[in-house]
Amino acid sequence: MASEKENHVVNGEDEEEEEKMEQFFALLRNFREARNRRKHELIQREQEEKSKKKKKNKTSKLGDDGEKSSWVPSFEWEDFTAEIEFRRPSIIFPPSFNNKQEKKQEDDGLDLNLTLSPASS
Repeated sequence: MASEKENHVVNGEDEEEEEKMEQFFALLRNFREARNRRKHELIQREQEEKSKKKKKNKTSKLGDDGEKSSWVPSFEWEDFTAEIEFRRPSIIFPPSFNNKQEKKQEDDGLDLNLTLSPASS
């Protein structure tokens, strides 16, 4: 009988250890599942944000942000034919540039103006 009691105690301990191990592995499975779910959620959220940014970039490149501009430019023919008066002289061709060109032409003694003259034979 003593051996039966010992077997029962050993079997009881084994059952308790098996239950504990099952609980432990169940916890590990649950943890892994939760981690994987969270990872997939983050990946989906990141992909959604990227797609939103792409859509936003496409619309901003087109100039349509969902808001219409209150100012619409309009031009008249006179805008392009009127004389333009600058506040300051042009920096692109300063006055000294024109003078240098004229002096250079005089120094060379060549007339570089292109003219059509009748052909002499």
